[in-house]
Amino acid sequence: MINILIITGGNKGIGSGIVSAYKANGYKIYSIARSVNKSPSYSDVIQVQLDLSEAGGIESVFSEILDIIDPVAVNRIVLINNAGTLGKIGTLDKSAVSDIQSTIQLNLTTPFVLNSVFLRKTKSWNCIKKIINISSGAAVKAYFGWSLYCATKAAIDMMTKVLAVEQESIGNEVEIIAIYPGVVDTSMQDEIRNSDSEDFIDLEKFVNYKETNALGDVETVGKEIYDIDVFGKYHNGSVLNVSDYREPF
Repeated sequence: MINILIITGGNKGIGSGIVSAYKANGYKIYSIARSVNKSPSYSDVIQVQLDLSEAGGIESVFSEILDIIDPVAVNRIVLINNAGTLGKIGTLDKSAVSDIQSTIQLNLTTPFVLNSVFLRKTKSWNCIKKIINISSGAAVKAYFGWSLYCATKAAIDMMTKVLAVEQESIGNEVEIIAIYPGVVDTSMQDEIRNSDSEDFIDLEKFVNYKETNALGDVETVGKEIYDIDVFGKYHNGSVLNVSDYREPF
């Protein structure tokens, strides 16, 4: 029997930390991302190159991945919707239509599509099935200049709650949770620190996170997400923060 992880954006940032944690625990891993990680540590990761900020091909590619998996051989399968973007930092009136569309596609539409396919394709699978949506504290706190990011993450949280309610009514359900990873040292943080204070009035606070070593590292956060998944105690549909689970399990 095998354990499987399918993750979006698993080639870098928090995704790479998640991949490392699950791989260390014997999972077979599929990573769907725009680019490929060529490091030796990814030699046994099945990498599917796909731009998730564009609608074309997402449903068919993900369906093909699930179709080649023998459900009888699966003990546990986890889908982690990790890929995301801040979009254009700045007030909404400065955002081009194309940027609005691509941000909503990557942060929201793509997870909706992948979750839909996953739920449909694994409905009859008699194994442990789980979806983890990587969200953000920005889902519940309004940040100047982050309208697209805050709004899409808030929608991710509500999708998580609704899908859990739906699943609990049908039997052989998929467990679905959302996780806030906290402020982590990734390229997204580089992007924030390189923004203009006119577009993002909280800039100094995020610069200070870096200067005071207050940022989490991707390996630690990846392991924390793995531990929450495997050992955490929570209700289906929960929205969790890694900072609440930092005591040893």
